[in-house]
Amino acid sequence: MKLFITGIGSGLGKALVEEGIKRGYEVYALSRHLPEEFKEKIHFVKCDLLKVEEVQGCLFKLLSGVKELELAILNAGILGKFSDMKDISLHEIDEVMKVNLWSNKVIIDTLMELGIKVKTLIGISSGAARNCNRGWNAYSLSKAGLNCLLKLYSWELPETKVISLAPGLVLTPMLKEVMSQNEEKYPSIKRIKNAPKLTPEKTAEFIFSILPKLESVESGSFVDVRDFPEYEEYILRYGVY
Repeated sequence: MKLFITGIGSGLGKALVEEGIKRGYEVYALSRHLPEEFKEKIHFVKCDLLKVEEVQGCLFKLLSGVKELELAILNAGILGKFSDMKDISLHEIDEVMKVNLWSNKVIIDTLMELGIKVKTLIGISSGAARNCNRGWNAYSLSKAGLNCLLKLYSWELPETKVISLAPGLVLTPMLKEVMSQNEEKYPSIKRIKNAPKLTPEKTAEFIFSILPKLESVESGSFVDVRDFPEYEEYILRYGVY
C-alpha cells in the first residue's frame, strides 16, 4: 500500500506518517522539513508549497514510476495572520491560499497527468471552513475553498473517493498559536481552550481507523471526525485540555 502525504514536519502530518508506517504503508511525502526519525524510512522530496510553480516538478521527482496510491492526504496548511479581515492584506491572504488551496490543485492535476490511480484522496479541512469565526479570515477562506475544490474534482475522478476531512481539535503548534490569541476579541478562542482536544498521534490513529467507513460516504463530501460516534469514546479516553 502506498501513501502520499504533504506537510510532515510536525503536528498531524508527522503523526499521520508515523501511523501509516505502523500500518504497513510505503510513504511518499512532500514537505519543507523531513523529521530525523523518518530518514531512510520514507520517500521524500523537499518542497515549499508556497512556491506553487515548483510543486509539479517536486511531484514528478517524488512519484516517478508510481502507478497507484492507496491513499493520498493533502495535509499541509498554514494559519496565516489571525486578525480582523480589515487588518489583513490581500498579499497575506494570497500566501495562505497558495499553500492551503492552490498547491492542492497543482498536486491533483499532476497526479492526473502522471496517470496515477488514487483509491482515496483526503484533504485535511477544518470546522473553520463552515464556522467563519472572527479572526480566522484567510484560514477559513482557504479551507472553505478546499472543500469546494475537492467537491469539484470528485466529479472528474469517478474512481477515487474524494473527502474533505475536518480532524477536530488537535494539539498542534498551529492550534497552540490560535489559543494564544485574545479571547475577549475573538470569542471562539475561549471555546477552543475549554474544549477537549486530541494529540496528533491519537488523531492520526482515529483517522486511519475510520478509513473503511469513508468508503460508504459520498465522494466530494465534507466529513467532520466529531460526527462519528467512536470519536466521543476517543475524547473521553484520550482527550486533554
